[in-house]
Amino acid sequence: MNKRKICVVVTARPSYSRVKTVLSEIKVHPELELQLVIAGSALLDRYGNASDFIRKDGFEAVAKVYMVLEGENPTTMAKTTGLGLMELTNVFFNLKPDAVICIADRFETIATSIAASYQNIPLVHIQGGEVTGNIDEKVRHANTKLADLHLVSNEDARERVIKLGEDPEMVINTGCPSIDLAKQIKNEKSLNFDPLKKYGGVGKKINWEKEYIIIMQHPVTTEYERSREHVMETLFAIKDSQIPAFWFWPNVDAGSDGTSNGIRTFREQENPENIHFFKNMEPLDFLRLLKFSKMLIGNSSVGIRECSFMGVPVINLGKRQDRRLRAQNVTDIAHDRYQILKGIKDVLKRGHYKSSSMYGNGNSGKKIANILATVDLRSSKTITY
Repeated sequence: MNKRKICVVVTARPSYSRVKTVLSEIKVHPELELQLVIAGSALLDRYGNASDFIRKDGFEAVAKVYMVLEGENPTTMAKTTGLGLMELTNVFFNLKPDAVICIADRFETIATSIAASYQNIPLVHIQGGEVTGNIDEKVRHANTKLADLHLVSNEDARERVIKLGEDPEMVINTGCPSIDLAKQIKNEKSLNFDPLKKYGGVGKKINWEKEYIIIMQHPVTTEYERSREHVMETLFAIKDSQIPAFWFWPNVDAGSDGTSNGIRTFREQENPENIHFFKNMEPLDFLRLLKFSKMLIGNSSVGIRECSFMGVPVINLGKRQDRRLRAQNVTDIAHDRYQILKGIKDVLKRGHYKSSSMYGNGNSGKKIANILATVDLRSSKTITY
């Protein structure tokens, strides 16, 4: 019996964490063959070069697609997507997969969806049906309408995809695969590595052993002109808090130039004693660092998903995650240094929260692989010329 060829396109650092367990389960499934394509910022060193970690984890890419144009503004986002569409079309034509997996909502993922669906290759969308406060929501829903099979992360998302007109039988709540990773380290009692020694980073050697916080702040694409202003408010608040902090580099989005420029300028002019900066970490190490932190500050979806499962307190800044389903661990605050400082003090008093399973119980990868091996991938819509 021929194995089903499942092509997974990873276009960015967070996308890998979202599907790492899916890749593992596809790789070992007797009826599936993994075709991994690495593209976009996942290949770029300035954003942490996720491909290094992917290869270290034992996954080999069958193709690499360099598609990111410099500029980090709405125009380069559109052009990057167009370039990705042309390149991925050729990749899929040559690989001839039985299905293509598109992940979540990053702007360039629409290239994956168009390239597959226009060639009548069944499209599987992971994490459809959710809402956010930036351009990603439009991309996510566009991916949904192009997809044939929808593997969503929660019941709220499933209901929304069905309301968009999709066949209920092809909309399955598998939970979020990133929760699988959080489950792997949930019962660990202490951090088993020194982040400064293992990953280096940039900045002063901070005394983090007693307590620390984590910051991961991305630009809001609908407010990209204010990215530098937004990040400066957070930088001053973290400096003034005097709490040791690990700060992670932003994703490649419209406005990331402003965010990055603000970080570099602040680092040079203010020379903060309590902040250390990283580009990237292995997914499990990053989750370990999160688990034993006092809180996460920023606007990353990891605060909504993995932190809810691990009970880590989150100060969510601004509109990037607006309307997204969240647990009690999330406190929403504006981009204001004084409100952020007050929020830090309040969160420190409350401590960690109980675990929430609203995004799954930690077995999504295996569920997804079994679905991919058994579902009729062509039972839904295909294009007829």
